[in-house]
Amino acid sequence: MLLFFFTSCTFTLSVHSDFFNAPQLRCFFSRLSCRIPLHLVKEKLILYDTTLKLTPFMKSFDSEKFRQQFPALQQQTVFLDSAATALKPICMIEATQHYYQNHSATVHRSQHASAQAMTARYEQARSLVAELLNAPRPENIIWTKGTSEAINLTAQGYFRPRLNADDEIIISEQEHHSNLLPWLILAEQTGAKIVKWPIGNQNRPDINTLAKLLNEKSRLVAISQMSNVTGTTVDLAQVTALAHQYDCLILVDGAQGIVHTPVDVQRLDIDFYAFSAHKLYGPNGLGVLYGKGELLDAMSPWQGGGKMLTQVSFNGFTPEAVPYRFEAGTPNVAGVVSFAATLEWLKTVDIPLAESHAVTLTDYAEQQLSILAGFISYRAANASLLAFNIQGIHHNDLATLIAEQNISLRSGQHCAQPLLDALGISGCLRASFMPYNNRQDVDKLVSAVKFALSLLEE
Repeated sequence: MLLFFFTSCTFTLSVHSDFFNAPQLRCFFSRLSCRIPLHLVKEKLILYDTTLKLTPFMKSFDSEKFRQQFPALQQQTVFLDSAATALKPICMIEATQHYYQNHSATVHRSQHASAQAMTARYEQARSLVAELLNAPRPENIIWTKGTSEAINLTAQGYFRPRLNADDEIIISEQEHHSNLLPWLILAEQTGAKIVKWPIGNQNRPDINTLAKLLNEKSRLVAISQMSNVTGTTVDLAQVTALAHQYDCLILVDGAQGIVHTPVDVQRLDIDFYAFSAHKLYGPNGLGVLYGKGELLDAMSPWQGGGKMLTQVSFNGFTPEAVPYRFEAGTPNVAGVVSFAATLEWLKTVDIPLAESHAVTLTDYAEQQLSILAGFISYRAANASLLAFNIQGIHHNDLATLIAEQNISLRSGQHCAQPLLDALGISGCLRASFMPYNNRQDVDKLVSAVKFALSLLEE
């Protein structure tokens, strides 16, 4: 992609595709805070190359070419901790460097060329996220620091003024703490009741159980698209349809799910959807909240600061339009523009084939480890997460010895203590696979586990 920046106008020539279809050529003009008709523009042209080193994968998947996009893999470490945070592709790294070297400017404020260029790129990134989720408009997308802040914003900005004592918030038992604690805090503030949606015999929230929990007092169902421990998913279309029968809203924590499964917020009729960039090959410190337009229009600002108002005096203030009223202060411009590069790069990847590669590796890892005595798997079918234990061995001891062999994975409670309590375990190991992993990574993991067990069982 090449972006041609004039002082106040931007013309973009883009090889465009949606996130799961073939590319096509598109030309469009970016909407800026300051507009000048093209025939009046006589300023110097600035060329900003956002293409960097993109490699087209189109409708095939070459795992080795994919791996080459990730400089961190040049180290000797086997990285199996992507459910905590993904490795970063070279396009994201170079976009970050390009911003700080050439366009270190904030957005929606100054009139100079770099500020205007970055404002255009910043808003283009918002459009890319809207496209990713099939949101109706870019204005449905709010930038946050991460999934946790997006959920807290929803809790405090939308639900706190509206909840009464005895209103009910239904939360599944598989939730990450980030989709539990904001609602526990809100319940303390409002007197609302937290209702647990337990996992069933298949270690997943059961839709029939939800049907029994919903009633006229239900105000929200909070559910993760995918468990960060087991990889369990739920049928979001069923959940939203059932909740909406009771005029109950739904918030989806998409932090894990967005990485592995396409999301269409309109088709699924999702009210709020939150995710973080860093798990989707993007930068740390950046998240997204999607909300339906009428819900965001009714939502109160949660934080105050620059850009979130149109006028202010000692008598009060008038908030900006959505989404800017929720983006107080200097934003994470470097994060946003580098995430734009990531999203453009992802359009060149056949996501279903890439995910199939990761699932196949996880199948192979589970099969190889299942040979070991005492192996217990908590993995959901077709998940690229493998949570496991070895009976009689503490998960932290095993993880420490594995780490000493230059293999990165995680052990503990994975910020999902209620789920682990339901599974009857104090903790577990988790190996999470991505398309940049390969069979050699699995073989090294299995060898490391065997060696660690030989030491622990002496």
